[in-house]
Amino acid sequence: MAARDRNIPERVRIIRRGPVEDLPRSNKGDGGAKGGDGSAGENESLHAVVAKLEEDVILGRLHPRERLVEDDLMARFGAKRHVVRQALAELERMGVVEKIPNRGASVRAYDIEEIQQLYMLRNLLETNAARLIPMPMAKADIADLKRLQAVHDQAVSSGDLGAVYHANVAFHRSLFAKSGNHYLADAINDIAQRTHGIRFYCFTYPGHLEGMRKAHWKMIEAIEAEDRRALVRLCGDHLVASRECYERVAGIRPSSGAGRGEAKGERPVAPRGR
Repeated sequence: MAARDRNIPERVRIIRRGPVEDLPRSNKGDGGAKGGDGSAGENESLHAVVAKLEEDVILGRLHPRERLVEDDLMARFGAKRHVVRQALAELERMGVVEKIPNRGASVRAYDIEEIQQLYMLRNLLETNAARLIPMPMAKADIADLKRLQAVHDQAVSSGDLGAVYHANVAFHRSLFAKSGNHYLADAINDIAQRTHGIRFYCFTYPGHLEGMRKAHWKMIEAIEAEDRRALVRLCGDHLVASRECYERVAGIRPSSGAGRGEAKGERPVAPRGR
């Protein structure tokens, strides 16, 4: 365990935002319902287990195919079995965990075909959203993107991987929301969540975060220059680095250039066995 965690800064702090908050919560004004699975205490415990396990996957503390044993999780979180099972079910819905009959739950591992399909869909959604972003963009909207990217810059500089994760998500959600198509933006957010374990798996790799930071600023520059073609290309290319990194680490990296070609809309390579 120590070997694979050595690149994770001790000061990493991450608080789950977004879809996890959509889980049912008890009313804060009910004084904490007594008993039952819907009690405020158990809902908070459920949120905590989901958030922490997703964090562990995102930051590489838990690896693809690593088993998640209910008894171990109960001891770790001091949670009841039904809370742990609900957390695993929510993580399965999010695409972070997979359950295999007679084997239990484990961290979701993607094969080359699944990765191709996910990233083909992401490329389709995100490049089309880029085509809908208004140009010229309102100055207030550009200022909003710059403000969010400044937060991302600071997170990268500090090495706080949890903050990097949240800042990156905030930047992309704001960018694609400016397409004006809320259904498209929601679809992008949903499919992006399913690839969290792929996208952020290489946070600790040298140069990865800096490359991501620079790419965000190039997107902003393309918007300011009203260069839609450049923005669409940048959004497509931005998907490549994390995907290729995950494929190398998981031992399923296809032949040279295959991943990059698909991100640009070229014919994807045929899937191969692991």
